Amino acid sequence: MQNTSPAATPFIGSNPIWHADAYTVYPDSVVQGSCIAQAVSSTELTSTYCSPPNAFLSPRISFKFSINGQDNEMPIGQDHVLVALPLPGGQTLETPVIVFGQQFLDETPIPADTYLEPNTRLKIRLDLRPLLASFREQGYYQLYTGQKLYQHDFQRVFVAGSTAPLSWDFASLSQTPELELKDPDGNGIYETTLTLHAPTATPAATRTWKHSLDVSHFPQYSSDYPLLDALYNLSLEEAKRAVEPDGTFRTGQEWAGVWTRDISYSILLAQAALQPEVAKTSLLRKVTPEGRIVQDTGTGGAYPCSTDRMIWAVAAWEVYQATGDEAWLRQVYPIGKKSIEDDVQNAYDPATGLVRGESSFLDWREQTYPAWMQPADIYQSQALGTNAVHYQANAIVAEMAALLGDTATAEQYRQQAQAIRTAINEHLWLPEQGAYGQFRYGRIYPVLSPRSEALGDALSVLFGVAPSSRATSIIARSPLMEYGVPCIYPQISGIPPYHNNAVWPFVQSFWGLAAAQVGNETAFLASIAAVARPAALFLTNKENFVASNGDFSGTQINSSNMLWSLSGTVGLVYKGLFGMRFEPTRLVFAPFVPQALRGTHRLTNFSYRGAVLDIELTGFGNQIDSITLDGQPLPEAYIPATLAGQHQLYITLVNHSPEPAYHVNQVAHHVSPPTPAPQYTAGYLSWPAVPWAATYHILRNGQVTARTTDTSFPILTPTAYTEFQIIAVDSAGFESFASEPLAVEPAPFQMSIELAATLPDLASCYPGSDGKASVEISTTINRTLTIPVTVPHDGVYALDFYYANGNGPISTSNKCAFRTLRLGQQQLGTVVLPQRGEQAWADWGYSNPVVARLPSGHLLLTLSLEEANQNMHGEVNHALLHHLRLTHLE
Repeated sequence: MQNTSPAATPFIGSNPIWHADAYTVYPDSVVQGSCIAQAVSSTELTSTYCSPPNAFLSPRISFKFSINGQDNEMPIGQDHVLVALPLPGGQTLETPVIVFGQQFLDETPIPADTYLEPNTRLKIRLDLRPLLASFREQGYYQLYTGQKLYQHDFQRVFVAGSTAPLSWDFASLSQTPELELKDPDGNGIYETTLTLHAPTATPAATRTWKHSLDVSHFPQYSSDYPLLDALYNLSLEEAKRAVEPDGTFRTGQEWAGVWTRDISYSILLAQAALQPEVAKTSLLRKVTPEGRIVQDTGTGGAYPCSTDRMIWAVAAWEVYQATGDEAWLRQVYPIGKKSIEDDVQNAYDPATGLVRGESSFLDWREQTYPAWMQPADIYQSQALGTNAVHYQANAIVAEMAALLGDTATAEQYRQQAQAIRTAINEHLWLPEQGAYGQFRYGRIYPVLSPRSEALGDALSVLFGVAPSSRATSIIARSPLMEYGVPCIYPQISGIPPYHNNAVWPFVQSFWGLAAAQVGNETAFLASIAAVARPAALFLTNKENFVASNGDFSGTQINSSNMLWSLSGTVGLVYKGLFGMRFEPTRLVFAPFVPQALRGTHRLTNFSYRGAVLDIELTGFGNQIDSITLDGQPLPEAYIPATLAGQHQLYITLVNHSPEPAYHVNQVAHHVSPPTPAPQYTAGYLSWPAVPWAATYHILRNGQVTARTTDTSFPILTPTAYTEFQIIAVDSAGFESFASEPLAVEPAPFQMSIELAATLPDLASCYPGSDGKASVEISTTINRTLTIPVTVPHDGVYALDFYYANGNGPISTSNKCAFRTLRLGQQQLGTVVLPQRGEQAWADWGYSNPVVARLPSGHLLLTLSLEEANQNMHGEVNHALLHHLRLTHLE
């Protein structure tokens, strides 16, 4: 991949701006195979693009069954396998009758160069008679997890799998009717018939975008590159369409409403400059009546499992810097401050200095986390992007406080910001990779995932988390695939594209701006091309596309007219090419024009506070040769915030590319090994062989203690509480996720304290529960629990609660329950009790572990609903508790 190689057949006689094996960008067009997108003018684009069929799908089909849309048939990594070789005359293939919970493996050899035939018909048959018999005999069926599925809870059965229309997105199975199996004759054999590998391509036809909205009130951009001009104008029209009648942003064509992170990232990219009043209205829509920022999406009932809402404060600050509106500053300052105060109590880890919570924007659990991680585990994790957001939010609230004369608060938040920055560089940096890891994850003994995470990388550079040498290394070493920078790399086995195996243009734009900031010309130009290609071919700013083939149709969910994607297109002009940076008292220019885009770039009618600017930028490189305002030289490359009226700004670059001009980490599509599933028996850890694994790392309490090529490993009987995990490593050195922590013979080191039951007849109050005597906690019931505990020895303990929360599904609704755990006045930690499924009151599990040093003797712990423990629902903060578990660690 490079930007200098000519295309095989230059289009319209031009040299390419960017050339890769898969596509070429010219000044007026994009060519990808037989598909061409062309800028007829600055206000008209044509495209012959259509989604290509995938002719190279494997006939090996992996699948499993799902009761009620849950991954509950067999352990993670254990699937049914069918080899779908064609039958004569195109007959429908049939699986044998597969008994629920009994793995079927088809070991038919696959001839070389054999692929899944298009429109393969497959009848899938499932024997549920053992489950139905168990219902009749004892009223429930025990799933492999140990959970009891009661007869009245059995609703529907689905099939999930690896090949479309099959999907591993269990939460969305019900949205595809053909994935539901039914029993047509009532004999207990359920079935469905699917059409696998149904081509979606249609004959190529020329489609056209022409401007149809008046966008003359926006800044106007023109250059020597018709393609860039047309894409900018397309994005202006989509930006105007993205405003609802009530004056708020619409997230995308398919997504009505205002989402905190979507609007905030869009405001940072471009909308603070482009539509500041809409930005203000939208941001205020995401504030609770109590003055807290709304965390409106995320795993397990959103906040505090997800904590990236603080990007709101960063966006609010950007609006202030762009407008100078002091009333706005005074309005948003207490909102940001109060929200951070809550986060400090609920999510800041004093042991590491990092912030807990889901990776920013990557809020679909299966797409970026190992399948064994429960929402409580997601809360416990510490992610790169989310920590970068909290660093910047603290730094910004400190600046707000200083401007408003609150010097003590300013210093407090500067120190908090610096503590997070230090912790990121201490705990998330991988020296051997020259990059940050994705997140720390686990339970009691966390490990660092070495996967790259593109948005976190970009934010760590842009926000100044990474020292300069690290920032340069991050961009140079970030995995860059043919079509752009994937959200994560390598990809996760068995997970369809959405965040996994996907490029998101807004992430690509942030990464491109980070590349420009460190002076990496090739990475910056690659980002411009990676954003321009899909917008031109698709004739809209799509939400995402598949990283491995560049197509939008293969992702799980998508939308046109996507707010943050269109904002990225505009932002690469304002903040990339023209290098605009808003500051409290000035607008700074640090332009960067790659040599392939040399020439003249004009931006007229650009409003900055009381001024309207017409800007002309000539030359290439990232060093300014001269800059004038109304014909007079500017001593430095900025204009003051006090400037008013119409002005002309001329910037000339030195026509010299930064060195080194070419340094990117070009990589091919790669899938890491699946996560191992070990078990312990009689002194041995053992696990099924993991596909593609060349070796296995054995982790003891979060540290690699051994390596082996076998699938078993002997261990001595522990003399202290000990957890083991296995990581599979392929021949290229890429790692799987670590397996679920497996405690070996933990009984001597654990004790359970049953809570005094307030609901002895649970089944009558919670239909579908398993009848465990429990304590109910809510906003009105047992707001404070006093728990007497006898601690046998001084030491460090992990404390977690066995709980149920059936108030909503894992992926939506905002009813995560959480409480503050104290010993006297000492806060031990936050206990998070996330949703485990809609009406899933028989689905019990453990909360996050709170690790604390306890003295021996009789203690009184309190579990309280404190002011900071407010979720985003406001009224439903509710769960059932069965017992408290103490694990003696040291």
